[in-house]
Amino acid sequence: MKVSISNPDISRRWMILLGGFLLSLMGGMSYAWGSFVVPLVMDWGWTATQATLPFTIMIIVFSITMIPAGWIQDKIGPRKVATWGAVLFFVGYALSGLLRWIPSPRWLVFSYGILVGMACGLTYACIAPTARKWYGDRPGFAVSTAVMGFGLAAVVFSPLKRQMIDWWGVDGTFIVLSIFIAVVALIGARLLKNPPEGYRAPQRKETVKSKGVKSAEMLKDISPKDFVKTKVFYILWLALAMVIGGGLTAIGLIPAYGEIVLQLEPAIAATAISAYALTNGLGRPFVGHLSDRYGTLQVMIIVYIMQAMVFFALPLIAVNYGLLLLCTLFLGIGYATTFALFPVLVAAGFGTKYLGLNYGLVFSAFGIGALTSLLGSRLLDVTSSFTPAFLLAGSTTVLGLALLLIFRREIEGP
Repeated sequence: MKVSISNPDISRRWMILLGGFLLSLMGGMSYAWGSFVVPLVMDWGWTATQATLPFTIMIIVFSITMIPAGWIQDKIGPRKVATWGAVLFFVGYALSGLLRWIPSPRWLVFSYGILVGMACGLTYACIAPTARKWYGDRPGFAVSTAVMGFGLAAVVFSPLKRQMIDWWGVDGTFIVLSIFIAVVALIGARLLKNPPEGYRAPQRKETVKSKGVKSAEMLKDISPKDFVKTKVFYILWLALAMVIGGGLTAIGLIPAYGEIVLQLEPAIAATAISAYALTNGLGRPFVGHLSDRYGTLQVMIIVYIMQAMVFFALPLIAVNYGLLLLCTLFLGIGYATTFALFPVLVAAGFGTKYLGLNYGLVFSAFGIGALTSLLGSRLLDVTSSFTPAFLLAGSTTVLGLALLLIFRREIEGP
């Protein structure tokens, strides 16, 4: 049955994007981890590696959880799965608040790394597939808008977290966040639902110009079993692992770079990651719109060239606060592109019916990318220099870019 554009399901579909935005905003709170690194090192006596480890484990667990969460939400719908994630946010952050009584990196690895990571996976697995199913006419814009909160969260909450830590300490900040994040995430979860049977977007024909996915395949639903048998799945998986490594390195080390190298006040250094988050968040609808108009792969390739160049140049040119902000603004666009366009690319090539699990399988590479961040922190501990970490991030970006070029050749043919 063809649905009229005046159908209320279509006229109110913006609520789906709002629900996704709220969930991604709360998930993005977990990404503003850089504000915790220096206090854990200076006040709690941890090494940079120990202070980064809970964040790294959170990313790995997040990426792994995306696989079963994507499969479950494909089966029972996004609302229930996202609600489970909201509850788990509360449990994970609240237990992290017991750090004063259990002052061990291992405790935060469990409470924050594992539990909050699972919460992120449960909620995030529901956002992109649901938005994409409602917006077949504007897939790039819809998905990127729904996940925009992941980037914007750190704009406000990175410096705010630093202030909260000054007021209540690291442990007290976790307690406050447990209540706030859980409530907002529950609201977002209630707004999510799959479109009704027979629903059609105003323009049924796929409008994303992927320029790398043949049109005959763009409406075909490929099952996860068949998806993992294709060469392009592994190319996409490795490409995501490589490009995300650079972004996570930036999130983890830029505030510390500002404080240690540029001698900035902690609150001022935290605004650098807010600048990163600003383009990471607001840049997502922008690159989504560009992908709808000019092609998903074209946008990704251009942006990753820019990201690699900035990483290689950052240790040389980021010699003051203004130049550090400029670098982080450019790097934020790269991170925005990764989160906004990889699900669009998977949907365009392999359909939307199994998008939750298919994208979850690709997204599992996120955990491998997180190891780049941990390795970057280790290089900082060993060399007492940020340069090796940023050079590593630039190199992994180049590898990811090369893999996307291979992906385009495999899809388009000789």
